[in-house]
Formats: sequence, C-alpha cells, structure tokens
Amino acid sequence: MYFKQFLDENYGCASYLVASRATHEAAVIDPGVDIAPYLTILHDRNFVLNYVIDTHIHADHISGARRLAEETGAQLCLYESARVSYPFRRLTDQEELALGQLRLRVLHTPGHRPELISILLFNLDRGREPEVVLTGDSLLVGDVGRPDFNGGDPAVQFESIEQLLTLPDWVAVFPGHFEGLCGKSMEGRPITTIGFERHCNALAQLPRDEFIATLSANIPERPLNMLAIEATNRGEYDAPWAMVRESLPISEMPVINLPPLDNSSILLDVREPDEYTHGHLPGARSLPQAELASRLPELPRDHTVYVVCWSGSRSRQAARFLRQQGYDNVINLTGGTQTWIRMGKPVQLVP
Repeated sequence: MYFKQFLDENYGCASYLVASRATHEAAVIDPGVDIAPYLTILHDRNFVLNYVIDTHIHADHISGARRLAEETGAQLCLYESARVSYPFRRLTDQEELALGQLRLRVLHTPGHRPELISILLFNLDRGREPEVVLTGDSLLVGDVGRPDFNGGDPAVQFESIEQLLTLPDWVAVFPGHFEGLCGKSMEGRPITTIGFERHCNALAQLPRDEFIATLSANIPERPLNMLAIEATNRGEYDAPWAMVRESLPISEMPVINLPPLDNSSILLDVREPDEYTHGHLPGARSLPQAELASRLPELPRDHTVYVVCWSGSRSRQAARFLRQQGYDNVINLTGGTQTWIRMGKPVQLVP
C-alpha cells in the first residue's frame, strides 16, 4: 500500500492519496484546490487514479475534486445525499471501492454535515481487519466537527462518533482538519488512533445529552468567505479566488490609534453579527468574514479600509484577502475590540 497525507498549513486541512503498489490503482480523498502535488505523485509513481472522493461539501476551502477528476478521467465520488449541481458517482453506506488488494469502505458519519462520510481502509494482503480510517470532519484529534453548518446536527454527530469509536484501538485516524475553525479543541496533530480518542477526547467521553449541549454551545466563528466557498463547492458559484493563497504584506496599527473616520474611510467589523450587536467600535460597519467575498461590491476600492475583530486575528486574515483582491489601502487594527474595551474606549450597541 502507498499512503500519503497532504497538509495545508494555510487552512489547517488534510487530504490523502491511497494506492495499491501491486496494481498501481489510486484514490485521492478531499483534494485541495491546488491539484499539482497529486498529479506529480501519480505521474512519478505511474499510478492510475480511479477515484476522487470528497468526504463532504467543504465550507472553509475550495475543493480540487472536480478539476482533478477532469484532468485524470477518474470517477468523482460523494455520498448519495450530497446536494451539488454537477454529476458524481453516488456512494452508499458500507459500499466498498477496490484498489487492487485494498478496499475503501464507505461509512456514513453525518453530524458535521448530512452527507459526511468516513473511509475505512483495509489491506487484504495483511488480513481482514481495518488499518486506517479517514474521518473527514467527524472525529478530529481531540475534538469533533462543529455541527452548525447547513444540515449539521449535534445529536447525529454523537451517533457517528459512537459508531467510529467501536473500531479497534489500533486503527489509525487521519482527519480532514488538524487546526482551523472546524472545532475549537483540536490538538494540532494530523494523526491519532481510535484508542487514543476513546480515552483522551473529552467530548467523546460525554454522555449523549451532555455531548449535545457542549457541542451546541462551543461553536467557533464561521470561516472566512464561507458563503462563496461553499457555493463554489456545490457548483452554484465560481469563486476559487475566495481563498487566501498569497502572503501579501498588510499595514497594521494599534486599534487605539484609529484616526477619526471620514468620507474616504471605512471601519469594517468582521466578527459574527451577535458579537457586533453586543459592542462595537463607534462607526464600525458589520460585514462578517464568512460573507466578505460575497459582498465585495459593497466596499469601494478608493477608500481606506480599517479592519477590526475581537483580537486582531480574523481581521488580519480578512485584510490579507482584501489586499489579494486589489484593495491597496487596507489596515488591520491590532489588539481588536477587546483592547479597545480594556482601554475604556466607548462602544456602540445594537438595540
């Protein structure tokens, strides 16, 4: 068996290439928007790509699945209930895909998204027990996937995690994310085991009602440009530019040094609407980071755009995106709203 994990340090997500060394048949799972690394390995190792599989409709990064399938002639695969506008092979629960002596068994593990699947990997040359499970955004290292995206359900997520934790202790777990906004408690490692998660994942040890309550109350902010990214991955929109791919320099200033706003400047608060409602800088305009790419026409390019969030982290990434889109006068306000409040500065509330 050939097994390769690809890590995207910008978005904290992982993708995988699995192949039979005997037959040279391969599959790629959750490919990123840049498909060159997969094509290089396929070419260099003389692999033939049979399947391109997206475990679910991604909301924080653009999938490269359709493009990779088009380039190679491989079958594009998603779970049968996936709601997209393009044709794909409809996978069913417990279905097995063959790659020589390897078997990729589909496990329907919804909760994060209704169409989410995990892939259980068997190597028949070594026996009939599973070796690896690719869990997408269901079971993560020290966490589980958030349930608040379209069709997500914390109760269903509990059932899916219980199902995965019935696998043998030795099964290696390779998740779809190792950091980012899919979950708040990810440990940052890109691999774990079923046994480790059963004994050390705090959420996985909770009884059903407490699991549901905890997961429902521990929701991170929505990812940058989520609306445009998800629509692109469904085939309803075409915005590959919605991902931050360049490390363009941005200007920054401490939030307490914000000058008075005038007709040539905008103060943009990229936090979630409820955060904005409970206190924002005077004159700030609410434009959540999840909606930024979808609402770019609302931002005049000849204005100075000051970007603020709670701490300065989200606003920095939003400022980088605006610079990437040709906004030259963008300034990130370091320290964010929390520093503004701590310094005793006035805030506005939304009634």
